[in-house]
Amino acid sequence: MPLADMADLAQNRGCGGRLLGLDVGSKTVGLALADPTWTIASPLMTLRRGRFRQDAETLARLVAEHDVGGLVLGLPVSMDGSEGPRCQSVRQFAANLIAHIHVPVAFWDERWSTMAVERMLVREADLSRKRRRQVIDTSAAVYILQGALDYLAGGAIQAVAPTVEPDPGS
Repeated sequence: MPLADMADLAQNRGCGGRLLGLDVGSKTVGLALADPTWTIASPLMTLRRGRFRQDAETLARLVAEHDVGGLVLGLPVSMDGSEGPRCQSVRQFAANLIAHIHVPVAFWDERWSTMAVERMLVREADLSRKRRRQVIDTSAAVYILQGALDYLAGGAIQAVAPTVEPDPGS
């Protein structure tokens, strides 16, 4: 399935399936899963990255196991809106993943996700540094996916609409 945008995901909603949110890092991938009504994102797991083929097989298994109909990958855009090496890495991950997982893949601007989650975990949850490291990836994936769900629902978080569209050349 090709790279999609949020409008494509919304059109596929009638086809069934849940959304899986991914916060792709160099060492781990945080995963979050939407409920079947595409309303609430919940943490799923953190995948420790290894060889890409193994990571893709694990993700394909999770897609089948949880009846996933689309993926939302956080795109780490710079604060000025430009795309640096981390964005290119996520885009390449998505391009490679498309060969293994046959559901639409869309990007969501995640420039505030890790910072917002870190702040929440420190201030509100009062978690230790060690515990924060254990939950930061899935929490960031939840934040990314929930933003996309709210956008797709046309909810109150319209101001956080994605500012980055998939590269048609990818």
